Amino acid sequence: MGKTNQTKIPQNRNDIHSPGWAGYELLDSGNQKKLERFGSHRLIRFEKEAIWKPSLSTKEWEAADAEFTIFKGEKQGSWKFHNTNPRTWSIDVDELKIILNISKSRHIGVFPEQLENWRWIEQKLSACKNKVSILNLFGYTGVATVYAARAGASVTHVDASRKSLEVGKNSLQASNLGERSVRWLCDDVRKFIEREIRRGNKYDGIIMDPPKFGRGPKGEVWEFNTAALDLINLCGYLLSESPIMFILTAYDIDHSPEEISEWVCNLLKPFSGETEFGNLVQQEKSAGRKISQASYARWSPSPL
Repeated sequence: MGKTNQTKIPQNRNDIHSPGWAGYELLDSGNQKKLERFGSHRLIRFEKEAIWKPSLSTKEWEAADAEFTIFKGEKQGSWKFHNTNPRTWSIDVDELKIILNISKSRHIGVFPEQLENWRWIEQKLSACKNKVSILNLFGYTGVATVYAARAGASVTHVDASRKSLEVGKNSLQASNLGERSVRWLCDDVRKFIEREIRRGNKYDGIIMDPPKFGRGPKGEVWEFNTAALDLINLCGYLLSESPIMFILTAYDIDHSPEEISEWVCNLLKPFSGETEFGNLVQQEKSAGRKISQASYARWSPSPL
């Protein structure tokens, strides 16, 4: 890692509230469920934070196309289709087309609360005069990758799910960005990082969106609460001499936004910059109630 500064990095608390956009709305919530509109389809999904009563009528909820129900006493569940049978479709966001897919999980390929982080990534990259390299770890279906690619970055996207990689490739093509420089790699993130360190490869920015729990392509076990800090510290060996960003988001973890901000600050201490952190919060359309979905911390260099 380059060493240019060892002073304490300023940290700014900023909870980001997302009301949605034209292609997505959180219509209502309650009874531990969310009623959402993704383009032309309405879905009901489990949401443990929504402990209140719904604001919209039962008729509005019954108009949903599909519902993901958690099995009683378990963390898993299944989809039940009602009016239509959506499986794969796309939504528009910031003139991009993002492919969505219903499978066994309640997750369908996009986390709407991440909108401002995607825009932040693109803004930081668009300001760069030179071609930069970005590493997207636990990249899932690649919405952040598509934004980074549109901004002109060369992106290495790593995820353990081949299906997620295919969805990401399809979103890149649907957004007319198929010629952009993106490497899609199905790999265990830790093993990939360790190989990149041995190879001496460097990146100008790193995006990390690890799950609470997951498995690599060969069954490697990942648990955020026991493995995340060590993995973040390893990322320091992959940063170039003049990094332009580091962003970490985390869901349903045992650590506060202040804690993960400290992790990021300690990692980027050799560089001059500042860190913004807080919660990613969705705001419903019906009654304006807010649901905290994730924690984030993002670092960028100090202005010249």
